Amino acid sequence: MVDYRESGVDIDAGNEAVRRIRELARGTFTPGVLSDIGSFGGLFRPDTDGMREPVLVSSADGVGTKLKVAFLAGRHNTVGIDLVNHCVNDILVQGARPLFFLDYLATGCLVPDVIALVVEGMAIACRENGCALLGGETAEMPGFYADGEYDLAGFIVGVVDRERLLDGRTIAKGDRLVGLSSSGLHTNGYSLARRVVFDKLGLDVKDHLSEVGYTVGDALLSPHRSYARLVSPLLDSGLVKGLVHVTGGGMTENLPRVLPLGTAAIVDRTAWTIPPIFTWLQQAGGITDDEMFRTFNMGIGLIAIVDSAKVNLVLDQLAGQNETAAVVIGEIVSGNRLVTYTQE
Repeated sequence: MVDYRESGVDIDAGNEAVRRIRELARGTFTPGVLSDIGSFGGLFRPDTDGMREPVLVSSADGVGTKLKVAFLAGRHNTVGIDLVNHCVNDILVQGARPLFFLDYLATGCLVPDVIALVVEGMAIACRENGCALLGGETAEMPGFYADGEYDLAGFIVGVVDRERLLDGRTIAKGDRLVGLSSSGLHTNGYSLARRVVFDKLGLDVKDHLSEVGYTVGDALLSPHRSYARLVSPLLDSGLVKGLVHVTGGGMTENLPRVLPLGTAAIVDRTAWTIPPIFTWLQQAGGITDDEMFRTFNMGIGLIAIVDSAKVNLVLDQLAGQNETAAVVIGEIVSGNRLVTYTQE
């Protein structure tokens, strides 16, 4: 006789994974959660007190080929942080605060210990961002994924009062670009980074990079940073005209997404110190400047667009939250929604 386990699906292992996930998720529950893990659908009652016209904002994303580095390093407790923080930042740029998060994890052979580590990272990030890990799906699909590998996707829902929605309409010539530092590559550019590190140089995740000061694994697996707690006070004070999450496409592709017609952006490449991991990758891979700036975040993970008269106030507020690395990196000019780089 043939059973489901012999076919490659272990229901008992799945039940054990759900048991562990349930406890981790419950630790993120906020007052709006009305259901428990294991329901067919997650129930959530949003607190919109004080909002005249609440607008839901949603987003979905994945971790990408950064997962390949996690597999090589056998380190699974940070990719969940990457996933949540990336999604939080994506709705933050429209002024939204996160309400709840859902995940989808698919693998060939379900290993409860690995699943628990991944979800533990999600739970940590959800708690730090004030959102609930409301539910998700764990799928075991033998023969579909390589041994020891899995894929990961996340879905987030947040809320913003329509009158505070950031849509870039008020951005105008003369506004300044304030850059907030990234914590590394975040979750973008890993196909190029892996090509340089593992294919071209033949390095191992345990190899130490003297130019960077970390091992390959530590440098490439530094978690994606969330900017929600840092930026929320600026949003509440109405000091921000627009926000840019510098993800795939770098500044070159992401800045134009918030620029109104008739405007463009000038970025001064010398305004901040590019972290060693990026300069090392560029030199080791022989990558052009243009390719670097449209692939990686280059040390700037979020850009706030603010009125020139309020720049010092914004910088002071950020410094009050220990964000001393925030710096003016450019300005808005007349143009056709393009990004120009200078080296002043």
